Amino acid sequence: MRTTVGIIGAGPAGLLLARLLHNAGIDSVVLESRDRAYVERRQRAGILEQGTVDVLREAGAGERMDREGLRHDGIELRFDRRRHRVDFPALTGGRSVMVYAQTEVCKDLIALQLKSGGPLLFETEALAVEGADTDRPRVRFCREGAEDVLECDYVVGCDGFWGVARAAVPDGRTFERTYPFGWLGILADVAPSHDELVYARHDRGFALLSMRSPSVSRLYLQVPADTDADSWSDEEIWDELERRFETDDDWTLRRGPITQKSVTPMRSYVHEPMRHGRLFLAGDAAHIVPPTGAKGLNLAVGDVVTFARALAHRTATGSDDLLDAYSATCLRRVWQAERFSYDMTTLLHAAPGATPFEDRLQLARLDRITSSGAAETDLAEAYTGFPIG
Repeated sequence: MRTTVGIIGAGPAGLLLARLLHNAGIDSVVLESRDRAYVERRQRAGILEQGTVDVLREAGAGERMDREGLRHDGIELRFDRRRHRVDFPALTGGRSVMVYAQTEVCKDLIALQLKSGGPLLFETEALAVEGADTDRPRVRFCREGAEDVLECDYVVGCDGFWGVARAAVPDGRTFERTYPFGWLGILADVAPSHDELVYARHDRGFALLSMRSPSVSRLYLQVPADTDADSWSDEEIWDELERRFETDDDWTLRRGPITQKSVTPMRSYVHEPMRHGRLFLAGDAAHIVPPTGAKGLNLAVGDVVTFARALAHRTATGSDDLLDAYSATCLRRVWQAERFSYDMTTLLHAAPGATPFEDRLQLARLDRITSSGAAETDLAEAYTGFPIG
């Protein structure tokens, strides 16, 4: 089997890249180890930056998102029982974000790919990337019990931290930080208690109020990293959420049946460079951010847009300049997102063993954001998204 671009992984990054290449007249093959049902139900983040929304629309994948997604024009910061809304459009020249689950993005892109794109091979495990430093890289894969080879001009690894693509980059540097806490997350069949996301800083720990739809709430509690989700009863979760979201007004937290709970670890990770020869890393294969800044999916989108533009440029002009600049171009955006995600995490979470001095510094930082137009604008610009490319 032969193609121009071999794409490993059918998450949102791999699927979007296949769509962008198809629209540019460049052929590709997508290899995905899981079956279609698994890909379409795995739960991930659901906050889309303005740039991601624009890219999905331009790619022809925005119709259902625009119909069912929830546009958000701000977030609320909550601390010391106080509430402060950050107005995105007013601070950024009109930008906003969209609440639309990653599972739904994948469903939309899969439907488009199967209807009019190149091969999308589910239950096909990539075993190794070979010859990345040659002009004919290959992906060895296993499908229906038999091994085969996909010959490519380029390989893009969208297969996550544990995938074969990252392992095929022989030299590089890694930068990482593991946080001593995680998020206990729940899905609940109850209408959200607020119409925008609420980020709460509390002495007992961070809490986040989010949503999946007008009738399904998504909420998170900061917990120790080694927490077993089942060790928390539903009543204990609701009671703790109520404490951390408490305010001086009459706001109340709606409770409902909890349908899912899990603990998400918190870490920051970057692999440099994001390219080896004709192998390019994208998404979690190259970088991971804590979810506080809602950047993971959006960074992956930036990576594949950068690659697709670079390859289209080469096809049109014969120049490798943009492909050669891929890693540096992506990493500028990656490190800004890492910085923002780290800032949000340290701003809002209760660090184990924090001193009273450090606690007061957190409150001072929040006071600065809520009283300074410049500081608030910096947060709004970062949250709604850094420029792609």
